[in-house]
Amino acid sequence: MKKGFLFVLAILAAGTAQQALAQTKKVVADRIIGKVGDRIILQSDIANAVEDIRRQGGEVPPNPDCLLLEAELVKKALVLQAEKDSVTVDDAEVESLIENQIRGFMQAYGGREALEEIAGRTIYQIKEDFRKPFKEKELANKMRGKILETVRITPVEVKDYFESIPKDSLPFYESELEVGKIVIYPKASRDIESYTAKQLNDIKKQIESGSRRFDQMAKMYSEDPGSKDNGGQYALSRADKGMWDPVFLSTAFKLKEGQISNVVKSKFGLHIIQCVSRNGDDAVVRHILMIPPITEDEINEAKSRLDSARSMLIAGTLSFGEAVNKYSNDEDNKFSGGWEMSREQTSMVTIDQLDKTMIPMLKNMKPGQYSQPEVFTTEQGKKGVRFIYLRTRTEPHRENLKEDYNKIAARALEEKKQNILSEWFANKISTYYIYVDPKFGGCESLKPWLDASASRNK
Repeated sequence: MKKGFLFVLAILAAGTAQQALAQTKKVVADRIIGKVGDRIILQSDIANAVEDIRRQGGEVPPNPDCLLLEAELVKKALVLQAEKDSVTVDDAEVESLIENQIRGFMQAYGGREALEEIAGRTIYQIKEDFRKPFKEKELANKMRGKILETVRITPVEVKDYFESIPKDSLPFYESELEVGKIVIYPKASRDIESYTAKQLNDIKKQIESGSRRFDQMAKMYSEDPGSKDNGGQYALSRADKGMWDPVFLSTAFKLKEGQISNVVKSKFGLHIIQCVSRNGDDAVVRHILMIPPITEDEINEAKSRLDSARSMLIAGTLSFGEAVNKYSNDEDNKFSGGWEMSREQTSMVTIDQLDKTMIPMLKNMKPGQYSQPEVFTTEQGKKGVRFIYLRTRTEPHRENLKEDYNKIAARALEEKKQNILSEWFANKISTYYIYVDPKFGGCESLKPWLDASASRNK
């Protein structure tokens, strides 16, 4: 049961949307290859899952059919147990997950019509196809969480786990840093902002007169690299409030199809927005972003403010967290407390995870030092001023308990959880009606399920 169980759990935790989307295509021939209670697993379920891994560029493991069928059996068993234990999933929560996924597909495939063409189904039909697999995934994850909610790891267990790893198998870590920054984005003068607004109004008049198309003008004038080459187009949803500037989102949803907004100001700059299509709380829009240029006066004023903050930090009269809250006007920077975050959402990052423009600033810095304020430009073309704080820097090293305790503890805890889940399934399998197609008889990881299937069908 334990062999390949990590892969099985990874499949459980992964999204079900691509697989569900693939299943909207009709399968000419299909058959039941597995069953847990009254929950069936089709041959197409496994075939689609394998194809999904390939489509996403993942590495297909050896004997993928065996491991993917095990993942489906595990999921069905967890769902059945969740129902027995009265574990529930809020329908609104499932609906929100489906809506988010649909919007993601619309963004990826170029809008509602393109998605419906690819799937061969209407948006409504796609949502209905998603409902069952999404609900099952959430139920399975909640049941898994319930089984493991009391699992903890002790320092003794961490030490034992670490000492069980062959020394030549211990990972080697590159240097890691803990880097904070304080950022100010200077505001353009009113005169320059007014001139930029006039430029956008002129563009709007040309589009409304019919002499120019919105997508053409976006490609020529928009300063948003994320949509410029796509004619300024985005798929939006009211539910994604955290992803979009509130002024931009609110303006977009006030427009009728084909209508162009007046000039609006967001945290990114000035925009005109056109509604391409609208369906309830979902919309496809185009926009043109122009960023009012910053003068040397605004830059120097921001530098002066950051010089003051840096002096107080060095003198110890201000903490770094206080300085971030008081001086930074970058909301993302404030949200992380000023710290650069790794892919694992920790404050320890490797050089390759940092903004490339920050790396030269760190070259001669020692832990505890603050850089001088410097001017920088974001990928969106926005000018700002910042200084950075290097709190810690580790040297390249072989993994050890002193420097890497948290990483080792996380792995030890995950292994403990896997073992507990494996034992839980070993005890529970016999309590369910199990059927596994005999053609999977050569799958070693499925042996407990095959044994249960054979005993049930004698």
